[in-house]
Amino acid sequence: MKTRGFELLSNVSDTDLLPIRTTEGAAGYDLKAAKTITINPNEMAMVPTGVKAYMQSGEVVKLYDRSSNYKKLGLILINSVGIIDKDYYNNPDNEGHIMAQMKNVTDKPVTIPYGYRFVQALFETYLIADNDNASGKRKGGFGSTNK
Repeated sequence: MKTRGFELLSNVSDTDLLPIRTTEGAAGYDLKAAKTITINPNEMAMVPTGVKAYMQSGEVVKLYDRSSNYKKLGLILINSVGIIDKDYYNNPDNEGHIMAQMKNVTDKPVTIPYGYRFVQALFETYLIADNDNASGKRKGGFGSTNK
């Protein structure tokens, strides 16, 4: 039985894209760009990772900026923290493809090369409030809540 982890999308074969922790003390798994992408000054782009995440009930994957993004590239994760819900995995729209919304805050184009580690993902637990009665079912992929 699988507990939590990452898988490649069905149309991706490069196992080097699977997230890793680079040190035994690291909390985050580094995610890599699944294609080379250039972001123009002051623009935002969705950067694909080629991976999806599975987890248990009561867990979430949170995406965070790598600390070197701003200093080295002039990029920031535009929504500060990305939330990957359990039911995003294998959704019918995009198979649960984890993508990061990156913004170029410089005055020149910035290129993220294929395989570049640009965000980190952490598996975390969360709590539910008393009298919670959520009963909706996910109908799609990225940004699909209440669509």
